[in-house]
Amino acid sequence: MRDLQARTKQFALDMIRLCAQLPQKQEYWIISKQVMRSATSVGANYRSACRAKSKADFINKMSIVEEEADESAYWLELLEELGMRQDQELQRLKVRLISWSLLWLHQRKPHEEISNDECRVEKSTFAL
Repeated sequence: MRDLQARTKQFALDMIRLCAQLPQKQEYWIISKQVMRSATSVGANYRSACRAKSKADFINKMSIVEEEADESAYWLELLEELGMRQDQELQRLKVRLISWSLLWLHQRKPHEEISNDECRVEKSTFAL
């Protein structure tokens, strides 16, 4: 099973591919730009969290990861509302974001116990 760094990178690539297939209308162009920014930020910030210099740095960087994942979910919801509710790839990406949010929530520990060692976990029950 791939680790979360590889999966967040693949998520960014999948989101870029999804955006490339959106209709060429202004409303989609605006959302496409926003969702690509937030989706690519998920993986970049997770990678950065794995190289955190301290527990506080790790906690801060993981909160950014969670915020960017939530923002990505918001843009996907807007795409659904614009008529892409039946798009299977969009639904798959949305489920992935939800599962990661649950994973990060499940892994959350009292601040003194959190470390960037969590980034090295190879397996997840939430792998999609």
